[in-house]
Amino acid sequence: MRFRNLTRRREIGANCYLLESGKNRVVLDAGMHPKEVGFDALPDFGALPHDTADSILITHAHHDHIGALPVLMRKQPNTPVFMTEPTGEITSAMLHNSVNVMSSQREELSIAEYPLFTHRELDENRAQYIYRDLVKPFELPNGDLTATFHDAGHIMGSAGIMIRQNGSSLFYTGDVNFESQTIARAADFPTEGIDVLVVETTRGTYERPQDYTRKGEKERLAALIRDTFDANGSVLIPVFALGKTQEVMLMLHELHEEGLIPEMPLRIGGLGTKVTVLYDHYADRVRRNYPGFRLLEDVRMLVAPRRKRGPGRPQIDYQPRTIYALSSGMMTEGTTSNAFAAKFIDNPRNAVAFVGYTDPLSPGYRLRTAKAGEKIKLSPDLPAVELHARIESFDLSAHATREQIAEYVEKVKPKKLLMVHGEEPSQAWFSARFAETLNSDTEIIRPETHAAIDLW
Repeated sequence: MRFRNLTRRREIGANCYLLESGKNRVVLDAGMHPKEVGFDALPDFGALPHDTADSILITHAHHDHIGALPVLMRKQPNTPVFMTEPTGEITSAMLHNSVNVMSSQREELSIAEYPLFTHRELDENRAQYIYRDLVKPFELPNGDLTATFHDAGHIMGSAGIMIRQNGSSLFYTGDVNFESQTIARAADFPTEGIDVLVVETTRGTYERPQDYTRKGEKERLAALIRDTFDANGSVLIPVFALGKTQEVMLMLHELHEEGLIPEMPLRIGGLGTKVTVLYDHYADRVRRNYPGFRLLEDVRMLVAPRRKRGPGRPQIDYQPRTIYALSSGMMTEGTTSNAFAAKFIDNPRNAVAFVGYTDPLSPGYRLRTAKAGEKIKLSPDLPAVELHARIESFDLSAHATREQIAEYVEKVKPKKLLMVHGEEPSQAWFSARFAETLNSDTEIIRPETHAAIDLW
């Protein structure tokens, strides 16, 4: 069994990995890079000849893990795609939205190759989606491999993947959270009998304060909302449409029910609403907190999104004493949160609450690290805005902390450890820690693009 990293660089984005055993080829994830455009955003599929993959396995439906799936499926036209049912249904919604975004970018940014796939193609692809339940092993075609999905605790449907072959095993974590969130329960991962561990390293540079509690972070957020309400301002919470929108909706519902925040309207975006429909559809059928709770029906603060009239996305108007949970979480150019912030952050009564990861090159990171009075340019097509709103950050990430991931690795003690999904400084922290905590029985590997790594 060999492993190849199909990402173009050692960093977060365009996740895609290839397992080769004899003539059998298995692909793990097929993401698109969030900071690149066009063909540069795709994984490097050069090591995978046309129509040679036997199976594709998907951990979860975030763009950096599924964004290139239709392109891969075009290159592998007869290959089944295995995932959990919630991941498959969300994948369809997210990729249809991706076609719309790319079609707009073709016009606005003159990207000739966009869209990289079509709505019709996505509809046809669904015939190759095969859904599998958690913790139930299944055979992969054309070989001697079996696979099992294990709940990753990241977003609805997310799973780590166990691959077994003749007594040897590989476990790929995908994105994982080892502590419960508001909806998502903590990951339920195996710890024994794992020869090769492929692990995410997203938060390797973040050191959590020793006195941290999730309850404390939620209470800090409640205090910010109360202060902003008293000032007759509004709160913008940049969120990802998938996962973070639904977590924030339920968290705000909890805070209101507990009397920690006043009655305030909650506004969410269009894609966030579409994904929330799916979260509600599976409310009784997935491993989660609040089983049966339906966000669009039971969150009393929520203002039903207005239907859009004519072309373009629906207009979200500013109102005082309102909470806006708008995507994207990193305030990427062209997204609802980016455009809304440009007419929001100059008001000293308002507040922006960051509740998740922002890439150092993203507009969200620029804003969360800016000083009061500084002029911020959120997008090339928008004028610079003087920052007067209050900016706060909260550790409510859907990714495990570096210490939690390290402790999991140290419990597993694999023969080979492959570190992926992390920037260089993040992986360097893990390497330094494991040099002290893991003995020579574990080989630590940071896979280079396309380098063939023998696993067993």
